Amino acid sequence: MNRNKAKKMAFKQNHVEFRPLDTAELDAWRAIPPAVASDCMNRTQVMRAAIKPISPGLRICGQARTVTVMAGDCGPICSLISITRPGEVLVVDAGGVADTAVWGGVMTEEAVHRNLGGAVIDGAVRDVADMRRSGFAMFCSSIVPRGPHHGFGGDIDGTVAVAGVPVRSGDIVLGDDDGVVVVPLDQAAAVLAAAQAHLIKEEGWVSAIRRGISIPEMFALPTAS
Repeated sequence: MNRNKAKKMAFKQNHVEFRPLDTAELDAWRAIPPAVASDCMNRTQVMRAAIKPISPGLRICGQARTVTVMAGDCGPICSLISITRPGEVLVVDAGGVADTAVWGGVMTEEAVHRNLGGAVIDGAVRDVADMRRSGFAMFCSSIVPRGPHHGFGGDIDGTVAVAGVPVRSGDIVLGDDDGVVVVPLDQAAAVLAAAQAHLIKEEGWVSAIRRGISIPEMFALPTAS
């Protein structure tokens, strides 16, 4: 056996096409908090509470590129980083495995070099000090020192289920300190319009409160005596 021969990685790549959002559309989405987007989708499309940013104040707004990996394997993620376009967000189904990281500092270096929009991982990462220094927008469910293996297998650009939410490449990923919400691309226009209207409505509620109107008065709720 030739031990110098490169190991072939056992992953499947799906060739998908989706409409890239233009700069104006993405700018409009950056003004929408994940909580408001979810409210406008009947409070659905919210990833489980374990998915949080590695540093307060990090935000994500970009279109997803999806990948599923075998437990503790970073190989397919590395391959996807190399073909992901600037501004896109890697969304990784790592099975929620908490004790083996599938992302580390070297991967962060390439992601930053390629100007990716961030990553959301239902699983573990490591080398978070490097990520924090770089400002890379990493959202994950756990942090651990143990590193990954390469080449067990996976699926690139397929439909994934990440922290309870279905995600397709091209969907809009919104993340902040509250967590992560995913807007299906085929619903984007309707959800954006509803979210913009909702923000205007919320401004009215806040204005009313500052004028002395109570929340029970505003929403016709039962009042305490």
